[in-house]
Amino acid sequence: MMKRLLAVALACVALAVLGALAFSEPGESSEGVRLARQVDGSMVLADRSGTAPVLDLYEDFDCPICKELHTRVDTTLRKLAMEGKVKVVFHPVTIFRDEPMRSNSIRAAAAARCVPEESWLAFRDELYAMQPAPHGEASGFAVEDLVKAARQAGASVDECVRAQSYAKAHLEETAKVRLEGTPTVLLNGQALGNEAFDAATLERVITGGSGVTV
Repeated sequence: MMKRLLAVALACVALAVLGALAFSEPGESSEGVRLARQVDGSMVLADRSGTAPVLDLYEDFDCPICKELHTRVDTTLRKLAMEGKVKVVFHPVTIFRDEPMRSNSIRAAAAARCVPEESWLAFRDELYAMQPAPHGEASGFAVEDLVKAARQAGASVDECVRAQSYAKAHLEETAKVRLEGTPTVLLNGQALGNEAFDAATLERVITGGSGVTV
């Protein structure tokens, strides 16, 4: 009888461990969903063994419409990625040519490259929360504010942020991307329009629950 109870207990422990892995937080190493940085600086949130559709999100951290998109659909995108229903690729870019927006954008994106995978999504949230306003007039994303934001997200990368170590690499990768504006959202290579801004509609498009062909 004791042996049987022990076997049941061990089975329950095994199931609990499997459940924890299946719903692990983005950035954690597991056999399931995780956040990973690519060579070009993009961040991929996906089940690496899955075959889910790919959603590419090109965003400029100084872009107010990117912040609006983030507010409206980020929770849904993360949920779908954690369920293995979509592979989200975040592409931070600098779209602006005029100041102070251009420098704001570069400082934020360079700092984001300093932040390790396990803290990156939280840091991205911090960036949008501290976005300079009014747009086109306000300077922001000062390096010391970015240092504090990184710490708030759980990352101690002070020197990397202060030195803007990845600013050059960020601009080199941005120069390779041809965009008309941000945010640009592609699902399996096809551009999405207004449907990208509504969480319920976007979920239906991603999961194939609408008439939209991708």
